[in-house]
Amino acid sequence: MRPKDVLLVLKQFDISIQNVSFKSIHQGLINDTFLISDNGSPLYILQQINTHVFKDYIGLHQNLELALQQLHAEDYQSIKIIKNRDNQPYSIYNGEVWRLQSYVTNSIAHDFATNAKIAFESGRILGRFHGLLKNENLNDYKTTIPNFNHLPYRVKEFETALISAKKTRLISAKNEIHFAQQLIPKLLTFYNLNLPLRLCHNDTKLNNFLFSKTDKALCLIDLDTVMPGYFHYDFGDAVRTIVSESIEGELNRSKINFNSNYFEAFIKGLKASHLQLSKNEIAQLPLAISLMPFMHGLRALTAYLNGNIYYKVAYDSQNLERCTSLFYVADLGVIHSDTTKTIIATYLL
Repeated sequence: MRPKDVLLVLKQFDISIQNVSFKSIHQGLINDTFLISDNGSPLYILQQINTHVFKDYIGLHQNLELALQQLHAEDYQSIKIIKNRDNQPYSIYNGEVWRLQSYVTNSIAHDFATNAKIAFESGRILGRFHGLLKNENLNDYKTTIPNFNHLPYRVKEFETALISAKKTRLISAKNEIHFAQQLIPKLLTFYNLNLPLRLCHNDTKLNNFLFSKTDKALCLIDLDTVMPGYFHYDFGDAVRTIVSESIEGELNRSKINFNSNYFEAFIKGLKASHLQLSKNEIAQLPLAISLMPFMHGLRALTAYLNGNIYYKVAYDSQNLERCTSLFYVADLGVIHSDTTKTIIATYLL
């Protein structure tokens, strides 16, 4: 984006800065994001909202404003949305939707856990996030991406892709297809357990957690997917990216593992948050450890079978390789289920 355009976007917001500089930063896969500084000091995060993904950007910002009213505490860093000069939480420039929010000073994000403190703090801040939002009225929140983490919908997409896929792709993906068909019935039982809906983040990969320089968790970011869901979505996605000691999307299976010590630290952190979960919710947490990587893997497999028309790829088999790695993570959840059940029972029951 041209510097002139960034300046013109910034002028639409109610801020006063003298010596502006900006740089593009990696924060999520959907929105374009810039760090805005004044005289070299970072002050704001500017994001262009992808309206192809988030069609109801008005509802999205209503969700955001409601949630941020609750997401502040002595042990939870608040984030502020900067209103534009018309007192709106976003601004439109050249047909594109932009949002400006406060920058969390001296914060860092991790792509994967390198020590047990990061795992513990991730569990603690996730619990605080849910605790701060526990009394929100779910009816006040819009669904920003329909069926985002809904496995029955993803299974229907997969089954449709099986019918229309080219024979060569069906052959290439036969092992992954077989694995999916074997695990789907077990994971679909999750939706028959009468679990309570909660207000969830719905995209709790580790790099959506902010930390201090000493690895104290500060808050969660990338809140565009905040909407009703099951706690298990946030739990499973966090575990997926914390216990494997590798970057999200790692394709080399030899670098993917399940660190039980990190998992135990994460559960200890969740306990330290004092989040109240029902016995039924706690009993189903081990299932979520496989559910979330499997769901991501199934989406990648479906994309491959459909000819990669949805996800961008660098080469033709990339989505299939993503699927293989994610299914491996899901399988590790099954393999380590006795360990995870014991740890969960020890600290949460």
